Amino acid sequence: MRVIAGFARGTKLRALENNDIRPTTDKVKEAVFSMIHFELIGKNFLDLFAGSGQMAIEALSNGAKSATIVDANRKSIDVIKENISKCKCENSANVIYSKAESFLRSTKEKYDIIYLDPPYFTDDMDKVLPLLADVCKDTSIIICETTREKNLPDTIANFKISKQKRYGKIIITFYRSGE
Repeated sequence: MRVIAGFARGTKLRALENNDIRPTTDKVKEAVFSMIHFELIGKNFLDLFAGSGQMAIEALSNGAKSATIVDANRKSIDVIKENISKCKCENSANVIYSKAESFLRSTKEKYDIIYLDPPYFTDDMDKVLPLLADVCKDTSIIICETTREKNLPDTIANFKISKQKRYGKIIITFYRSGE
């Protein structure tokens, strides 16, 4: 696993070595960032269920102004901090040890781009989707990584599915306001 583009390009990132963590593949990561590349510069990125933090680090490496990185696994938080340090983006990354649901209920921040990649066979996605409207701007993009078997709603508040792409067993779903 590595940073694909930007100032940290080529930096190898660490992930936890257990069956609970499933890092987003480079192919999927590259596809996601090629779709939002021009919308990323100067934006606030939120990475929920962050695992290794690679999506937020990729966002920072490619011009995001800041990244908030949330995970409920203490070992993941340690790996995320190590990866952020390796990529020299400590000043623009905010790492938070919390369940995504709790974080969304307590934060007052609004984010431009939100990336969700919860453990696949849990109800975590269903729990957090209704909470996203409160942390979005009118122009926000919500990106969900799921398995083909997971059915997502057509809308989340005033956000509608604008695009879905399949990568093997993975589906990436983009929500945008009013589309």
